[in-house]
Amino acid sequence: MPRQIVFTPKAAKPPATYSQAVKAAGLVFVSGTAPHDPATGTIKGTTIQEQTRQCLENISAILEEAGSSMDKIVSVTVVLAEEEDFAGMNEEWLRWFPVNPPARQGAKLPARIPGLKVSIAAVAEA
Repeated sequence: MPRQIVFTPKAAKPPATYSQAVKAAGLVFVSGTAPHDPATGTIKGTTIQEQTRQCLENISAILEEAGSSMDKIVSVTVVLAEEEDFAGMNEEWLRWFPVNPPARQGAKLPARIPGLKVSIAAVAEA
């Protein structure tokens, strides 16, 4: 399978320095996805639950464009601005992945972006 850049206007547009996702080797590699509203480009939500939901909605739209889906995610990296937001993020996460969740790792956001609480990257089967 040749390398393919994935883009959908149904998810927030990334900066010019990276793609929303790249499809290669039978997988879809979704870049770190912030909780930006696709229509406005602004951060959507003030709570960790709302922002986690928007990140996952963006990822879902990207995967759909790539011919994949949320149930094909095999690995995720969740990056939080504040460690104390872990429980709230997990609360929303469980609504999306109630059974057989993907592998997951976490990290702390290396830079402060005003209002940003979470960013999520994913790898899914194509």
